Amino acid sequence: MHIQKVQTKKSLGVLMHPSSIPGGRVCGTFGRGAKEWIKKLHKHGIEYWQFLPLTPTDSKGSPYSSPSSFALNPWFLDVDDLIKKGFIFISSKEELGPANHEKSNFDFEDADDLTKKLGHLLLQGWSSQSEERKINFHKWILKNFWVEDYSTFIVIKEEFNMLPWWEWPQEFKTKNNKFLKSWIKEKSEEILIKKLIQWHLDKQWRSIKNLAKFCNIKLIGDLPFYVSRDSADVWSNKSLFSIFKNGDLIFQSGVPPDYFSSTGQLWGTPTYFWSKHKRSNFDWWRKRFKRQFELVDFLRLDHFRALAGYWRVSGDSKTAISGKWINSPGKTLLNKLKKDLGTEYLPIIAEDLGVITPDVEKLRKNFELPGMKILQFAFDGNEDNPYLPKNIEGENWVVYTGTHDNSTSRSWWESLNIDSKTRIKNEYNFSEDPSWSLIEIGMETNAHLFIAPIQDILSLDDSSRFNKPGTTKNNWRWKLNRPLEEIENNIRNFSKLGNNYGRTRN
Repeated sequence: MHIQKVQTKKSLGVLMHPSSIPGGRVCGTFGRGAKEWIKKLHKHGIEYWQFLPLTPTDSKGSPYSSPSSFALNPWFLDVDDLIKKGFIFISSKEELGPANHEKSNFDFEDADDLTKKLGHLLLQGWSSQSEERKINFHKWILKNFWVEDYSTFIVIKEEFNMLPWWEWPQEFKTKNNKFLKSWIKEKSEEILIKKLIQWHLDKQWRSIKNLAKFCNIKLIGDLPFYVSRDSADVWSNKSLFSIFKNGDLIFQSGVPPDYFSSTGQLWGTPTYFWSKHKRSNFDWWRKRFKRQFELVDFLRLDHFRALAGYWRVSGDSKTAISGKWINSPGKTLLNKLKKDLGTEYLPIIAEDLGVITPDVEKLRKNFELPGMKILQFAFDGNEDNPYLPKNIEGENWVVYTGTHDNSTSRSWWESLNIDSKTRIKNEYNFSEDPSWSLIEIGMETNAHLFIAPIQDILSLDDSSRFNKPGTTKNNWRWKLNRPLEEIENNIRNFSKLGNNYGRTRN
């Protein structure tokens, strides 16, 4: 596999999740909208498109707590492609329910309903498909080891009203393969639907990836460090995780108390039994990375610090106070990955936000991985603040105005007190549009790559915020409610400003 270095020159990118792209019936899909988006970036010399994990979400809509590390989100299935290629047959798209083009958010229930309808239509149309298509489907299933377990897992979840796997009847909970064999036969149609959806998603995304490659657009994906306790990954590989067979946590993940939280953060995901991963030559992790690099060019590795050492808390703890730091074999794993990719460097961006210890910094530097700098964190009045532009040393960074977890830059500015605003205005040339002022500050840095969320390029406020950590309502729902043509001027201005700082492809 030939891989370009993450960054060799100054470049520009935009952060926008596929669900936010206009054009789908409920939310953005792997269809025409995503392809038009890539063409827009190409037209304006913007080389990077970043998005969140493409995996299915949990019930709250978060792709960071997915039922699978390998599957793709069924909400992204593009209807038009299925109709055009004769995989589904309907007299009118109105049969699929009303389209959601005007609203600036979408309902997860509507997305689930559409997925169910499309699944049944795919099943109805399957018997009339050509032998060649059926053979291609079965070949794909054989190549993707995760599909069987994922499809079975989801169908069992639906059978038991979406309860977590540790609340299923014993034979299902323990994954008794002898028992499951006959049950899987009974549910063959339901399981086939899940497989067909994943096959089509995979094909549709690869079409997008091919277009991106043709347009010289690099795709930056996102990989959560931990996986959800209620996932096919954990259910199928219990011995790799710090979990009892009944589903109780032996140890759980989190971070220790800090300036923001006196009790730390408790995440409730099982930590890894690294000794088991070592014994298996890191097989599961390597397959996980391999899958991601089939889908994207670069990967932002969330909670990178846990590759050096992680905060381990007892499974029955109610706070993260009583945990302790445990070393991780990150160096060994990253070296294996280099070997797998056949490259001297890794196409990984290290999410190294927060309190970072020297061992984490050393691991990142040893592998020459770019770290992240968030400008919204920079202006607290502390001259030693590592996010201040003047303190960003070297070029091996990705600088952002904010991330999917932040306020939009406009609302961030509105939330600052008068003294902070005055101090920032005195030091920087802040205009009437704080989003664009922050964008320009980011472009001015020496960092190889600067990325802005689409909300900041459009100067939107927090009514368009994507996620507010620590809350469970109204997150992950935002979408653009106007055609891409209507935001062309904003993209053009972003590109022009980037060009002033040598960041666009001429």
